[in-house]
Amino acid sequence: MRVLIVEDEVLVALEIQNVLEDLGYSVVGIAADARRARAIADTGVDVALVDVNLRDGMTGPGIGAELAERGATVLFMTANPAQLGAGVVGTLGVLPKPVEHHEVKQAAEYVAARHMGVSPPPPPSRMRSFEVRH
Repeated sequence: MRVLIVEDEVLVALEIQNVLEDLGYSVVGIAADARRARAIADTGVDVALVDVNLRDGMTGPGIGAELAERGATVLFMTANPAQLGAGVVGTLGVLPKPVEHHEVKQAAEYVAARHMGVSPPPPPSRMRSFEVRH
């Protein structure tokens, strides 16, 4: 499973990367802005964990939608979940930050299962699923 982390706070991104790699996922890159996220996505991404506010502003919702259109399974991880309103078309949901390691683990396993076409129940965490349809 190839995972892209779209997060402009380096320490947060590295924490997420460590949890994902401990689970056996391949982190293909960390992007701090939409331009870098697109460049990494061009190499192929299965799953993307996306923050809302990035180095280039509130570009997370747009890049999340774009990654979903490219076939990635997208989960937002943000301290500002209200900025996503009812959700972003094609994406799964949002996990409010800050997050604990076990929440990242549960969310990653949920998103990976959804990417593989499995419909597990939502993880027992603070994650909010979007009702927005494709």
